[in-house]
Amino acid sequence: MIEPRIFYTKLQEAGIGLFAGVPDSLLKDFCAYVDDHGRTGEHIITANEGNAIAMAAGYHLTTGKLAAVYMQNSGLGNTINPLTSITDPHVYKIPLVMIIGWRGEPGIKDEPQHVKQGAITPQQLDLLGIPYWVLDQDTDLEATLKDALQKVVETGSAIAFLVRKGTFSQYKSMRKSTSPSQMKREDALRSLLNLTGSSLVVSTTGKTSREVFELRVERGEIQRDFLTVGGMGHTASIALGAALGNPGKKVVCIDGDGSVLMHLGALPIIGDVAPKNMVHVLLNNAAHESVGGQPTVAGNIDFKALALASGYKGYWSASDQAGIETAWQEIQHQPGPMLFEIKITTGSRDDLARPTSTPEENKLAFMKAAGL
Repeated sequence: MIEPRIFYTKLQEAGIGLFAGVPDSLLKDFCAYVDDHGRTGEHIITANEGNAIAMAAGYHLTTGKLAAVYMQNSGLGNTINPLTSITDPHVYKIPLVMIIGWRGEPGIKDEPQHVKQGAITPQQLDLLGIPYWVLDQDTDLEATLKDALQKVVETGSAIAFLVRKGTFSQYKSMRKSTSPSQMKREDALRSLLNLTGSSLVVSTTGKTSREVFELRVERGEIQRDFLTVGGMGHTASIALGAALGNPGKKVVCIDGDGSVLMHLGALPIIGDVAPKNMVHVLLNNAAHESVGGQPTVAGNIDFKALALASGYKGYWSASDQAGIETAWQEIQHQPGPMLFEIKITTGSRDDLARPTSTPEENKLAFMKAAGL
């Protein structure tokens, strides 16, 4: 296995002065090491992967140095615009190093949302004209880094490391948890599902949707929620479309702080369209918990001010189950859109399973609940 410390140190020695990106489960040990050892201004966890590419470009423009951008391969979609219209050799020719977790690699069992992306990732990099090197636990790191970083110098453009599952050895973060509440997400979800009744529920990717699925099983109910297993950052927009398509039903979007931050521009669109039947629930633990628990900036954001400035009709908050119930008594009688921020802690059950229904079965169950 590759030791995160060694990989990070060798990248620094090669002249990389900035590390930025969105955490990934395959890179969590490396990301944790960078977070612990990167000095102020040397490591930035960005809202989305395109932000990180643009930041790498700006850093190079004022230092002449390289930046490293890390991501899950699903995040390649967010990078296409800046990679093709800013950093590409046919435009500004800006060099950078990409470190990409290869979820859904062919022949490796993974979740359905990763299968397509995993199959096409190498072809995407080829199409973008980005040379790449595959890293695994048996890689000769010295030789690979020398070859790859020489290519950066020769071409003056982007190169990528495609990281297989199990590449990095384990590293435990030294960061202390700063959760804004002691309430677990599963307990918050249990309270919400008790209150939402026949509302249409759209839940965000990661552990949130997994817990929603298990809670339906626990309650002996038929699965009827749209579990957004992929497409991080787009949950609120899916819920907005659902609310517009079925104005007679209340639509409850159960979102996460990392998801909201990824495509924050959805909020003013929701506020402008103003669907009266939409409640936007934000479960805020200030962490990218599903991919390793790395921090987000959500613990420092005034979401009330943000929501009201975006045109939401109201804002409520809670940090315990009693608070959720009290707030909901008011929310259910108010026209939307409304933002309901629920502050929670990090952590989930060790035996948390994954949905046993396929994404298509989930889609059809949601459509049936919508009356189709």
